[in-house]
Formats: sequence, structure tokens, C-alpha cells
Amino acid sequence: MFNVFSLANGRLFQEEIDSLEDLSRFSPVWVDLEAPTPEEKAWVKQYYGLSIPDDAMDEDIEESARFYEQDNGDLHIRSDFLIADDDAPRTVRVAFILNLQNAALKSHGVLFSIHDEDVPSFRLLRLRARRAPGLIEDCKDVLLKLMDADAEYSADTLEGIYDELERVSKQVLSGDVTDELASQVLADIARQEDLNGRIRRNVMDTRRALSFMMRSRMLGAEQFEEARQLLRDIESLDNHTAFLFEKINFLMDATVGFININQNKIIKIFSVASVALLPPTLIASLYGMNFKFMPELDQPWGYPYALALMVASALVPMWYFRRRGWLK
Repeated sequence: MFNVFSLANGRLFQEEIDSLEDLSRFSPVWVDLEAPTPEEKAWVKQYYGLSIPDDAMDEDIEESARFYEQDNGDLHIRSDFLIADDDAPRTVRVAFILNLQNAALKSHGVLFSIHDEDVPSFRLLRLRARRAPGLIEDCKDVLLKLMDADAEYSADTLEGIYDELERVSKQVLSGDVTDELASQVLADIARQEDLNGRIRRNVMDTRRALSFMMRSRMLGAEQFEEARQLLRDIESLDNHTAFLFEKINFLMDATVGFININQNKIIKIFSVASVALLPPTLIASLYGMNFKFMPELDQPWGYPYALALMVASALVPMWYFRRRGWLK
């Protein structure tokens, strides 16, 4: 999908491009390519004179090649953006190319973004830019606002994790944790831990991208201050992710503790049963080995007496265990 965004009366307007001829009708500040086809890449090269690298969206790209400036002045930034789906939370690699002097359009710069799938932060920026005039003035503002939207999306996702962990806490701390409930709780905790880790990695990547933009001296005074404020917001998100990590560990330990308690209850039943059956086993052994002093076959009351004695010897330990409260 090939979309161009142009400014009109301080608002950002989106147009979908279906042919090379459509590009001549717009003077964009932002060109967004979602899962671009080879034909669409050819349009970018032919009209804008920009070659999109083949490894633009590779996940295994070297760290040193994620942020760099070409000889012609183009800035290349690879940054990850969060998608917090309930089923499969993930991060999407987005390649940004900031062309600050586009001779083809005689403008003061165009931001090119290339990614494989739609990103929630992009949708959030498009919605804001249409409703808030003056939010964006140039291509650098677009990039900053995308980073800002990604940080805010991460913050909203963290709030969702707080709510989910609050629900899990009520289940765990209620005290009545069965093995089935513990299994469900552990699955929920693991899911939130994975999402929390992805958020932590995502904000770390956003911080690196902002630091590169600030070091490159491409930002104006107001934009530089906005980037500094965004870095402070990201630092506060780091504190939240650290707190959530500790809370997740606590809930994990508490859940595993209840599982151990349930297992200990089962082991206690077997321990009580084995101790209670030791006296009957001893009596049976004595009667089986000594016929002279404890006759069984010669006396009619031999077997009933032995069985009664075995039952009594089993009930006495059970009564004692119950009196001590060990059977509760």
C-alpha cells in the first residue's frame, strides 16, 4: 500500500497512490509504504530519486547499521514499533529515510517509512493530525510525533497490564487456588511478562532513535526540546516496566507457592496413611510369626481378636492426628 501525506491548512491529509502519475499531484511531507511491491519501490526511485535498500526491514541487521547518515545527507533510522495484540504481541521493524532536501519536489524534506504491516502508532498519528491543525509542520515533526505516539501506545499497553495483573492478584490472593486456577494464572502471568518485556525493548529502541536524531543536529530548537521531553517520558515508562516485572515475579512466586501447598496436602495424606497402617502391619507380622504364644488356628477367637486389634491400632493414630489438627 502506497500512501502520501500532505499538509493543507495545518492538517495532514492522506491520499492512496495507485499509479506513478498520481505522485505528480501531491507535494507530501510523508510517504508511507506498507508491504511495498517492487513496482511501488520503482515508483519511489523513479519519481523521488530514492532507492529503498533491500535490507530495510530485516530483523537481523547489524546494530551499527540501524542509524546512519548517507553522503547525500539522507538519514536512515530503523526502529521497532509495538503491536499489543492479545493473541500475538509483537514488534514491527519500520525503516525511516529522512530526505531533508528533496530536489524533485523542491521542498524542505520528505519522510519515507517502510514497514510490513499496519502499526497502531501510525493510525493514532493519522487520526490526531486530521483533527488537530498545526500539529505537524514538516517531515521532522512527523517522525517525532510517530515516536511520541509509539511511547503513548506503550504507556496505554502498560495500563492494560496493570489492570490484568490486578485481576490476577485478586484470584491468587483469595487463598483458594486450585491446580486448574493456578495453571490459568501462570499462563496469564507469562503472557503479561512477555508483553512487558516487549514494551521495555520497544521504549529502549525509541530512546536510541531519539538520541540519534538529537546528535545529528537535524532538529530545530522546539523540536529538540520536544525530543528531550519525550526522552523523559520514556524514562518514566522504564520505571513502570521495572515495577511490573517485580509484581509479576511476586505473583509467579505466590502461585507456585500455592501449587506446592496443594501438593503438600496430597503428600500429607499418604504420610498419615502410612503411619496409621504401621501398627496393624506390626500386629499382623507378630501373629504370622508366633503360633505358640499367640495362637490363631487353635482358638476360635484368634482371627477376630487379631483383626479387632489391627483396626484399633489403626484408629488410635488417626484419632491422635485429628486431635492435633494434622488432618485439616
